[in-house]
Amino acid sequence: MADTRPPEYMPASTHDLSPAQIVLTAVPDDERVWVPQAPNVWFRPLMLNTLAGAWCNLLRVRKAGILSRHRHPAPVHGYVIKGAWRYLEHDWVARAGDYVFEPPGETHTLYVPEDVEEMITFFQISGCMYYVDEHGEHTGFEDVFTKIDMCRKHYAACGLGAEYVDQFVR
Repeated sequence: MADTRPPEYMPASTHDLSPAQIVLTAVPDDERVWVPQAPNVWFRPLMLNTLAGAWCNLLRVRKAGILSRHRHPAPVHGYVIKGAWRYLEHDWVARAGDYVFEPPGETHTLYVPEDVEEMITFFQISGCMYYVDEHGEHTGFEDVFTKIDMCRKHYAACGLGAEYVDQFVR
């Protein structure tokens, strides 16, 4: 007789969950896992989906100030784990425990307030981050492939090995 229980009641072995699909310690103890993105700014990859052109990561900032002005062609979801931040174009502040939805096409400038020692936020991003200057002119971009390249370079240099990033690539 077939097991008719809903999937959430099935034994884990029937779900085909391999360790590569689970990041057991999202906020890592090993500082080398954090990939430098800019001075005092790092990201920690959780999933780099080359088929869908999407990625999930933690963004960590350890200095107050403006990070970047950018826009996205697709929606972005964020969940603040620690600290606080805001977009200069809005009057709200996202604090630990808050969820943020970013609609596609909106230009915004991420700012970490002076009283925040460390900010960590989970972001789910599809498409790219399209960087712009104060006039809205294109200055650069990041996508899942540039993120993978950044990870490979960093992990090779810090001793984890360039292939360390492979566990996050889908």
